[in-house]
Amino acid sequence: MLSYLARFTWPLPAVLVWGLAWGGAALLPYLGVSAWLATASACLMGVAASVLGATWWRRTMIGMGYPVSWLLANTASLPGWAWLLPLLALLLIYPLNAWRDAPLFPTPSDALLGLARAAPLPLLPSSSSSVHILDAGCGLGDGLIALHGAYPDALLHGLEWSWPLRILSALRCPWAQVRQGDIWQADWSTYQMVYVFQRPESMGRAANKALSDLRPGAWLVSLEFEAEQLQAHAVLPTPDGRPLWIYQIIN
Repeated sequence: MLSYLARFTWPLPAVLVWGLAWGGAALLPYLGVSAWLATASACLMGVAASVLGATWWRRTMIGMGYPVSWLLANTASLPGWAWLLPLLALLLIYPLNAWRDAPLFPTPSDALLGLARAAPLPLLPSSSSSVHILDAGCGLGDGLIALHGAYPDALLHGLEWSWPLRILSALRCPWAQVRQGDIWQADWSTYQMVYVFQRPESMGRAANKALSDLRPGAWLVSLEFEAEQLQAHAVLPTPDGRPLWIYQIIN
Protein backbone atom coordinates (compact mmCIF):
# COMPACT_ATOMS: atom_id res chain seq x y z
CA MET A 1 0.00 0.00 0.00
CA LEU A 2 2.76 2.45 0.95
CA SER A 3 4.73 1.75 -2.22
CA TYR A 4 1.58 2.45 -4.24
CA LEU A 5 1.01 5.80 -2.51
CA ALA A 6 4.64 6.77 -3.06
CA ARG A 7 4.09 6.79 -6.83
CA PHE A 8 1.82 9.83 -6.64
CA THR A 9 3.09 13.35 -7.23
CA TRP A 10 3.72 15.31 -4.07
CA PRO A 11 1.73 16.45 -2.09
CA LEU A 12 -0.85 13.79 -3.02
CA PRO A 13 0.81 11.12 -0.82
CA ALA A 14 0.41 13.39 2.20
CA VAL A 15 -3.21 14.23 1.34
CA LEU A 16 -4.08 10.55 0.85
CA VAL A 17 -2.43 9.54 4.14
CA TRP A 18 -4.32 12.27 6.00
CA GLY A 19 -7.58 11.13 4.41
CA LEU A 20 -6.92 7.49 5.30
CA ALA A 21 -6.07 8.47 8.88
CA TRP A 22 -9.29 10.44 9.28
CA GLY A 23 -11.28 7.66 7.63
CA GLY A 24 -9.78 5.03 9.92
CA ALA A 25 -10.39 7.13 13.02
CA ALA A 26 -14.04 7.54 12.00
CA LEU A 27 -14.56 3.88 11.08
CA LEU A 28 -12.89 2.07 13.98
CA PRO A 29 -15.45 3.17 16.65
CA TYR A 30 -18.18 1.47 14.58
CA LEU A 31 -16.17 -1.75 14.94
CA GLY A 32 -16.14 -1.49 18.72
CA VAL A 33 -12.80 0.31 19.11
CA SER A 34 -12.74 3.12 21.66
CA ALA A 35 -12.48 6.66 20.33
CA TRP A 36 -9.09 7.23 21.97
CA LEU A 37 -7.66 3.99 20.59
CA ALA A 38 -9.00 4.87 17.14
CA THR A 39 -7.32 8.27 17.33
CA ALA A 40 -4.04 6.75 18.51
CA SER A 41 -4.17 4.19 15.70
CA ALA A 42 -4.69 6.94 13.13
CA CYS A 43 -1.69 8.84 14.54
CA LEU A 44 0.48 5.73 14.40
CA MET A 45 -0.60 5.08 10.81
CA GLY A 46 0.48 8.58 9.82
CA VAL A 47 3.86 8.14 11.53
CA ALA A 48 4.38 4.79 9.80
CA ALA A 49 3.43 6.27 6.43
CA SER A 50 5.93 9.11 6.89
CA VAL A 51 8.51 6.84 5.21
CA LEU A 52 6.88 7.97 1.96
CA GLY A 53 8.60 11.32 2.36
CA ALA A 54 11.92 11.69 0.58
CA THR A 55 13.00 14.61 2.80
CA TRP A 56 12.59 15.40 6.48
CA TRP A 57 10.00 18.13 5.91
CA ARG A 58 7.85 15.79 3.81
CA ARG A 59 8.07 13.09 6.46
CA THR A 60 7.07 15.66 9.07
CA MET A 61 4.08 16.81 7.03
CA ILE A 62 2.86 13.24 6.47
CA GLY A 63 3.36 12.11 10.06
CA MET A 64 2.03 15.23 11.76
CA GLY A 65 -0.84 16.02 9.40
CA TYR A 66 -3.49 14.00 11.23
CA PRO A 67 -2.45 14.80 14.84
CA VAL A 68 -2.26 18.54 14.14
CA SER A 69 -5.59 18.60 12.30
CA TRP A 70 -7.21 16.51 15.06
CA LEU A 71 -5.90 18.90 17.71
CA LEU A 72 -7.18 21.94 15.84
CA ALA A 73 -10.54 20.32 15.15
CA ASN A 74 -11.03 19.49 18.83
CA THR A 75 -9.77 22.72 20.37
CA ALA A 76 -10.77 25.45 17.90
CA SER A 77 -14.37 26.63 17.68
CA LEU A 78 -14.59 27.29 13.97
CA PRO A 79 -17.42 26.89 11.47
CA GLY A 80 -17.00 24.15 8.91
CA TRP A 81 -16.38 26.54 6.02
CA ALA A 82 -13.41 28.11 7.86
CA TRP A 83 -11.35 24.99 7.15
CA LEU A 84 -11.55 25.81 3.45
CA LEU A 85 -9.69 29.10 3.90
CA PRO A 86 -6.20 27.56 4.41
CA LEU A 87 -6.80 25.32 1.38
CA LEU A 88 -7.82 28.28 -0.77
CA ALA A 89 -4.79 30.24 0.41
CA LEU A 90 -2.54 27.29 -0.44
CA LEU A 91 -4.03 26.93 -3.91
CA LEU A 92 -3.62 30.66 -4.51
CA ILE A 93 0.05 30.64 -3.53
CA TYR A 94 0.84 27.17 -4.85
CA PRO A 95 -1.41 26.40 -7.86
CA LEU A 96 -2.20 22.82 -8.83
CA ASN A 97 -0.17 22.92 -12.04
CA ALA A 98 2.92 23.85 -9.98
CA TRP A 99 2.71 20.79 -7.71
CA ARG A 100 5.52 19.11 -9.65
CA ASP A 101 7.82 22.01 -8.76
CA ALA A 102 9.24 22.91 -5.39
CA PRO A 103 7.09 24.52 -2.73
CA LEU A 104 8.31 27.72 -1.09
CA PHE A 105 12.00 27.01 -0.40
CA PRO A 106 13.74 30.28 0.61
CA THR A 107 17.41 30.51 -0.34
CA PRO A 108 19.57 31.47 2.67
CA SER A 109 21.14 34.89 2.17
CA ASP A 110 24.68 33.49 2.51
CA ALA A 111 24.21 30.35 0.40
CA LEU A 112 25.74 31.78 -2.79
CA LEU A 113 28.68 33.75 -1.40
CA GLY A 114 31.32 31.59 -3.12
CA LEU A 115 29.45 31.19 -6.40
CA ALA A 116 31.14 34.03 -8.32
CA ARG A 117 34.58 32.49 -7.78
CA ALA A 118 33.48 29.03 -8.89
CA ALA A 119 31.37 30.25 -11.82
CA PRO A 120 32.92 33.51 -13.12
CA LEU A 121 30.86 35.60 -15.51
CA PRO A 122 32.10 38.40 -17.83
CA LEU A 123 30.14 41.17 -16.16
CA LEU A 124 29.78 44.30 -18.29
CA PRO A 125 27.22 46.46 -16.45
CA SER A 126 27.49 49.42 -18.81
CA SER A 127 27.27 47.37 -21.98
CA SER A 128 24.36 45.95 -23.93
CA SER A 129 26.03 42.56 -23.56
CA SER A 130 25.55 42.51 -19.78
CA VAL A 131 25.15 39.15 -18.14
CA HIS A 132 21.60 37.98 -17.53
CA ILE A 133 20.86 35.56 -14.68
CA LEU A 134 17.52 33.82 -14.12
CA ASP A 135 16.15 32.61 -10.81
CA ALA A 136 13.75 29.96 -12.09
CA GLY A 137 10.99 29.76 -9.50
CA CYS A 138 11.99 32.84 -7.49
CA GLY A 139 9.30 32.55 -4.81
CA LEU A 140 9.55 35.48 -2.41
CA GLY A 141 12.82 36.68 -3.93
CA ASP A 142 15.34 35.17 -1.51
CA GLY A 143 17.28 33.57 -4.37
CA LEU A 144 17.39 36.88 -6.22
CA ILE A 145 18.74 38.60 -3.12
CA ALA A 146 21.47 35.95 -2.76
CA LEU A 147 22.32 36.20 -6.48
CA HIS A 148 22.50 39.99 -6.20
CA GLY A 149 25.07 39.58 -3.44
CA ALA A 150 27.15 37.21 -5.58
CA TYR A 151 26.82 39.12 -8.89
CA PRO A 152 25.97 42.75 -8.02
CA ASP A 153 26.50 43.96 -11.61
CA ALA A 154 24.44 41.29 -13.37
CA LEU A 155 20.94 41.85 -14.70
CA LEU A 156 18.77 39.57 -12.61
CA HIS A 157 15.48 38.05 -13.70
CA GLY A 158 12.94 36.19 -11.62
CA LEU A 159 10.26 33.85 -12.95
CA GLU A 160 7.47 32.65 -10.67
CA TRP A 161 4.18 30.90 -11.49
CA SER A 162 2.31 32.09 -8.38
CA TRP A 163 1.21 35.66 -8.98
CA PRO A 164 1.01 36.61 -5.25
CA LEU A 165 4.59 35.45 -4.79
CA ARG A 166 5.61 37.21 -7.99
CA ILE A 167 4.24 40.52 -6.65
CA LEU A 168 5.97 40.12 -3.29
CA SER A 169 9.24 39.15 -4.98
CA ALA A 170 9.12 42.22 -7.22
CA LEU A 171 8.51 44.45 -4.19
CA ARG A 172 11.46 42.93 -2.33
CA CYS A 173 13.77 43.04 -5.36
CA PRO A 174 13.11 46.30 -7.27
CA TRP A 175 16.47 45.98 -9.04
CA ALA A 176 15.40 42.69 -10.67
CA GLN A 177 12.96 42.01 -13.52
CA VAL A 178 10.37 39.68 -12.01
CA ARG A 179 7.52 38.25 -14.04
CA GLN A 180 4.85 35.60 -13.73
CA GLY A 181 5.28 32.49 -15.86
CA ASP A 182 6.05 28.80 -16.20
CA ILE A 183 9.77 28.10 -15.79
CA TRP A 184 9.50 24.98 -17.97
CA GLN A 185 7.86 26.83 -20.88
CA ALA A 186 10.16 29.86 -20.73
CA ASP A 187 13.17 30.22 -23.01
CA TRP A 188 16.40 29.92 -21.03
CA SER A 189 18.68 30.58 -24.00
CA THR A 190 19.09 34.30 -23.26
CA TYR A 191 20.60 33.70 -19.82
CA GLN A 192 24.23 33.08 -18.93
CA MET A 193 23.17 31.42 -15.67
CA VAL A 194 20.01 29.79 -14.37
CA TYR A 195 19.63 29.22 -10.64
CA VAL A 196 17.16 26.69 -9.23
CA PHE A 197 16.19 25.53 -5.77
CA GLN A 198 13.82 22.78 -6.80
CA ARG A 199 12.96 19.34 -5.51
CA PRO A 200 14.75 16.02 -6.24
CA GLU A 201 12.05 14.81 -8.65
CA SER A 202 12.31 17.87 -10.90
CA MET A 203 16.11 17.99 -11.22
CA GLY A 204 16.08 15.66 -14.22
CA ARG A 205 13.69 18.02 -15.95
CA ALA A 206 15.90 20.99 -15.03
CA ALA A 207 18.98 19.24 -16.46
CA ASN A 208 17.20 18.43 -19.73
CA LYS A 209 15.92 22.00 -19.96
CA ALA A 210 19.43 23.36 -19.43
CA LEU A 211 20.91 21.06 -22.08
CA SER A 212 18.17 22.01 -24.52
CA ASP A 213 18.11 25.79 -23.97
CA LEU A 214 21.34 27.06 -22.50
CA ARG A 215 24.21 28.02 -24.75
CA PRO A 216 27.70 26.51 -24.38
CA GLY A 217 29.50 28.14 -21.49
CA ALA A 218 26.32 29.00 -19.59
CA TRP A 219 25.76 27.77 -16.04
CA LEU A 220 23.08 25.82 -14.21
CA VAL A 221 23.27 26.22 -10.43
CA SER A 222 21.23 24.12 -8.02
CA LEU A 223 21.05 24.47 -4.26
CA GLU A 224 20.98 21.16 -2.38
CA PHE A 225 19.76 18.83 -5.13
CA GLU A 226 21.97 17.20 -7.76
CA ALA A 227 21.27 17.03 -11.50
CA GLU A 228 22.56 13.51 -12.04
CA GLN A 229 22.53 13.77 -15.86
CA LEU A 230 25.17 16.51 -15.74
CA GLN A 231 28.83 16.49 -14.74
CA ALA A 232 29.35 18.94 -11.89
CA HIS A 233 31.92 21.67 -12.49
CA ALA A 234 32.09 22.25 -8.74
CA VAL A 235 30.20 21.44 -5.55
CA LEU A 236 30.44 24.09 -2.85
CA PRO A 237 29.46 23.64 0.80
CA THR A 238 27.11 26.31 2.10
CA PRO A 239 27.12 27.65 5.67
CA ASP A 240 24.14 25.49 6.66
CA GLY A 241 25.75 22.35 5.19
CA ARG A 242 23.74 21.97 2.00
CA PRO A 243 25.70 21.47 -1.24
CA LEU A 244 25.62 24.01 -4.05
CA TRP A 245 25.86 22.16 -7.37
CA ILE A 246 27.43 24.09 -10.25
CA TYR A 247 27.21 22.83 -13.84
CA GLN A 248 28.59 24.38 -17.02
CA ILE A 249 27.02 23.55 -20.37
CA ILE A 250 29.81 22.48 -22.72
CA ASN A 251 28.01 21.04 -25.76
